[in-house]
Amino acid sequence: MTPSVDTPAKLYLLRLSTTSLPIGEGRFLDLALGCYLIETLEGRHILVDSGMTPGVKPAGPSFSECESNVIEQLSALGLRPEDIHTVLCTHFDVDHAGYHDAFSNAEFIVQRAHYDLARGGHPRFAEARAHWDHPSLRYRLIEGDAEVLPGLTLIETSGHVTGHQSVLIRLPRTGPVLLAIDAVMMQHLFSPDRKAWPHDENEEQLRASTRKLLGIVERESVSLVVFGHDGRQWQSLKTSPEFYD
Repeated sequence: MTPSVDTPAKLYLLRLSTTSLPIGEGRFLDLALGCYLIETLEGRHILVDSGMTPGVKPAGPSFSECESNVIEQLSALGLRPEDIHTVLCTHFDVDHAGYHDAFSNAEFIVQRAHYDLARGGHPRFAEARAHWDHPSLRYRLIEGDAEVLPGLTLIETSGHVTGHQSVLIRLPRTGPVLLAIDAVMMQHLFSPDRKAWPHDENEEQLRASTRKLLGIVERESVSLVVFGHDGRQWQSLKTSPEFYD
């Protein structure tokens, strides 16, 4: 008998918080904070990021008053931290790595360039360091695009920060879903000639990564692109306990 191939079966969008940022003249930018859970055909659970560090008030738009956290979101699905097999680390910003140390049974996968930058003491990642650099965590370091399992691919997308990665998930019914994360935080930024935002590290790399993702969307006939912090888009998406399959 041919063994079954473990592939993505369900994708849960875990919405942690929303906020509206005043941008002048009665205008607001709707922002969302979330992370993601992938359930495979054979019942493995893969987490993408872990949300905001508890008690931290970061510079810029503040999600410190989170409506929920990743532990609560998983609990509502009947899962405990020890049920998570793998954590895909897109990057170590404070709103993406705040609960990493809760998943000490998991293998963590991150780009080597990003891990080296953070471990080298870059101040950008200091607020969450106790969580992503906890001694109990096991990291697998990768370089460039990498297939985690059939139907689940990590895509190196530097620009927001060195070694940032996005995630491509091929689901049986929905088809390919692209989690752009912070490579493209808002839908209106998904353009080859886009501008960098203040927290983006390198505009040239950011544009190159955006063009790379645009190419993937076209080649793979991606059915859904989820933008990392687009509050308006997140209002229209299925969020946990609903899922994409």
